[in-house]
Amino acid sequence: MTGKTLIANATAKRPTTVERRTAMLRAAGDVFFEQGYAATSIDVIIERLGGSKRSIYNEFGSKEGLFTALVSEITDDALTALAVEQIEGCDLREALLEFGRHMMALYMAPALLGVYRAIVTEAKRFPELVRTVYERGPARATHRLTEVLEAATRNGEAHVDDCANAADHFLGMLRGNLHLSVVLGLRPVPAEEEIEKFVVSAVDIFLTGISASHPRQSKRTARAFRGRSSRGAD
Repeated sequence: MTGKTLIANATAKRPTTVERRTAMLRAAGDVFFEQGYAATSIDVIIERLGGSKRSIYNEFGSKEGLFTALVSEITDDALTALAVEQIEGCDLREALLEFGRHMMALYMAPALLGVYRAIVTEAKRFPELVRTVYERGPARATHRLTEVLEAATRNGEAHVDDCANAADHFLGMLRGNLHLSVVLGLRPVPAEEEIEKFVVSAVDIFLTGISASHPRQSKRTARAFRGRSSRGAD
């Protein structure tokens, strides 16, 4: 084997910058989700990963930067599939079903469950970190769904006065007790069949509430509710 061949083989086996970054994030994720954010040290991550502290600090700047990058990577991968352009041409129900399936896959992914548990326990100590996680995850999902609902309202498929508020309601339906029970470790991640049934139910209930064919009924219901409330106050 020639010297050139040896050099070529060594170069081929050397991880790329992207591969090194991915390996760092994977090792960090394992430790963060096992031990929690506060209890995790860069030294422990290095033990899992190998290499040096300098490589992590050069890439991410700090432990907080590493955790933020981890969350960003996870949410970016998941939300890429939720681009509005990718569900254009679908009717509203199919668009919501696709959106719901992707969001449930995101909510139930081990990495995201780990992120959620970590940031909930560290919310008071690291408010800026939690804010970053929220803005890169739930807030972006709400924005994407708001765009879907605005498009549906423009073309007459839905009757929504506040698309952002409606988007929050739909995501809240998905992030209900099923997700909470998994986060708390009360049950395992549901099977695909259960998730599909859950998403279909959420979509159907949501669409019943924003149906474009019943705007007058919605107004009558609101007036009746206000009437009952005023009588109850007397």
